[in-house]
Amino acid sequence: MVVDAALTVHRELGPGLLESVYEVCLCEELDSRGVTVQRQVPVPVTFRGKELDAALRIDLLVENVLVIELKSVDSILPVHHAQMLSYLKLSGHRLGLLINFNVPLLKSGIHRFAH
Repeated sequence: MVVDAALTVHRELGPGLLESVYEVCLCEELDSRGVTVQRQVPVPVTFRGKELDAALRIDLLVENVLVIELKSVDSILPVHHAQMLSYLKLSGHRLGLLINFNVPLLKSGIHRFAH
């Protein structure tokens, strides 16, 4: 469902826009399909037993299960993979999608994660 919604957004908008535009449009598409989605969900960081606000935010959290990190970059780098794995670890969620909208074919911009 999420991948299909992302494909719909990419098909309509194409590559080259800001990440924030894809975020709003993907939320709208998911919402229109009856999927519960939260935007910019805070990720707490616990350091030395104290929970801190480190300003980390999950781009989208779908059905309180799937973490989605959106990008609009020339290429996905190892740091983007590390970021997703860190979000999964810190948030306690197990499943994630890293979606780069800045590609000619979206299927080449989708990376799945399980932690």
